[in-house]
Amino acid sequence: MAGQAAAKARQNFSEIINQVAYAKERIVIERRGKELAVVIPIEDYRLLQEMEDRVDIADAKAAMQSAVKHGSVPWAEVKKKIKARKV
Repeated sequence: MAGQAAAKARQNFSEIINQVAYAKERIVIERRGKELAVVIPIEDYRLLQEMEDRVDIADAKAAMQSAVKHGSVPWAEVKKKIKARKV
């Protein structure tokens, strides 16, 4: 994974895009030695999105199972508790 200073990255943006798109490199953008962002191939991005979706689905299933097992709180009751805390 190559590092690239932000100012230099601006000057070489099209080159960076080509490195990422065609050479499948991952480019870290830095400013004053601090990593700020990364430019990654679209395939990597799609894989990350898919992984996040799977985690979200697993979390939702677990929450549903917990609600079935332990019950849930009606929304109206939750709103009342929130209003009571604000006062």
